[in-house]
Amino acid sequence: MTKELTLAQGRTYLAIPGPSVIPDAVLSAMHQAAPNIYEGDLVDMTFGMMPDLKRVARTNQHAAFYIANGHGAWEAALSNVIAPGERILVPATGRFAHGWADMAAGLGAAAEIIDFGRAGPFDPARVHEALVADKAHGIKAVLATHVDTSTSVRNDIAALRRAMDESGHPALLMVDCIASLGCDVFEMDAWGVDVMVAACQKGLMVPPGMSFVFFSDKAAEVRDRMPRVSRYWDWKPRSNPQEFYQFSGGTAPTHHLLGLRAALDLIHAEGLEHVWARHERLAQAIWAACEAWSQEGPLALNIKDRSLRSHAVTALRIGAPHGTALREWVTKNVGLTLGIGLGMAERDDPAWHGFFRIGHMGHVNGQMILGLLGSIEAGLTALDIPHGKGGLEAAAKVISGV
Repeated sequence: MTKELTLAQGRTYLAIPGPSVIPDAVLSAMHQAAPNIYEGDLVDMTFGMMPDLKRVARTNQHAAFYIANGHGAWEAALSNVIAPGERILVPATGRFAHGWADMAAGLGAAAEIIDFGRAGPFDPARVHEALVADKAHGIKAVLATHVDTSTSVRNDIAALRRAMDESGHPALLMVDCIASLGCDVFEMDAWGVDVMVAACQKGLMVPPGMSFVFFSDKAAEVRDRMPRVSRYWDWKPRSNPQEFYQFSGGTAPTHHLLGLRAALDLIHAEGLEHVWARHERLAQAIWAACEAWSQEGPLALNIKDRSLRSHAVTALRIGAPHGTALREWVTKNVGLTLGIGLGMAERDDPAWHGFFRIGHMGHVNGQMILGLLGSIEAGLTALDIPHGKGGLEAAAKVISGV
């Protein structure tokens, strides 16, 4: 057998933490001629779709969508409730909390960061302390990531809400669910979240290009007291449009809307609770394999405590140069793309080559995850990276429910 033989032909598997695998039903829905944006099926479909979108967020309050990625959702949310010069508090557990804080700083807000590192969750007690110390109630909002896509930590948003309530502080609770919506359990209304941001390209299984802001009545009242809100980012006309164009501040993202309708149909046909349970079981299979491999050699899960890990993405350490070498091997030889170790080290730092991530969000099932894990084990073997035995067997037991 020649060493040049590759087995990467056929449909490739993008196992990065977004964009996620796009279902055939979504692709088919989007594969049609441009629809009428003034009347007819698309208009009726979009007005009728908003309640189904809110069902995924577990809210009966307000929702707006934007032609933007997750960064656009960050700015949209901030623009409606944070004025220049106002203060925000950010408990950070990875790159994306820092990114949202930077977005706020760019809009003129004063961002106060409590950095909890890159290997664990934030501590709600520390947020409580900071809010209690803010006697003048100058902090306008607390910005938190539910799942940080870089570190794969899952933060306890309900506990954060309780800590905020116990402090007696009126700050808004704003939550980034870009990586978690439709993957990890999230209860916007039950947990008392005031503003939540999400995007279409992860658990919602649609190509990148749409983002969402869900907001409470309390947040709507804060927006009404703002000295000004950008015409484009203003969620007021988008969340209660009198005309179809107001949903998107202009021309609609026609084919993304068609794809989103198909994706929501898939989610609700399966049942959101089952979607959550499926993600949990598949994540546990990945963890079981990785924990077995980590018994020998350099591989280690970034988040040690299972109860703190995301069900959508898993971040791993394997030491330079193994992370990059493994990613390149599985792409070239078996058609699998793994995620880079985003935010764990800078690209000009040799340590950058020692991390990788597995995305397991959205349209994934048991055979896909088992194939992914088999490909990783093949790469570990081919590259002679030391690893423990029994990874696939451990994953198979989880998948089979044994």
